[in-house]
Amino acid sequence: MTDAAPRGGTWPLRRHGIVAEFHDDKGFGTVRADDGTDYFFHCTAIADGTRTIADGATVLFIVVPGRLGRWEASGVQPAS
Repeated sequence: MTDAAPRGGTWPLRRHGIVAEFHDDKGFGTVRADDGTDYFFHCTAIADGTRTIADGATVLFIVVPGRLGRWEASGVQPAS
């Protein structure tokens, strides 16, 4: 991973997307950004403190460097 933002952009990298899948039993899922990039997120990355979010929900999120060397979604919140 480099310090550069994925697919261009400036920090903080804010994105719109849709929850592609979320596994309640495992506590993680993926969100697909409008540009087609998928980002992993853990239930602790949901901004309102809940531990679940519906598949297909339209969301706003911030792209952050993840612990496993990949970009992840953080501050996941429903788009209004």
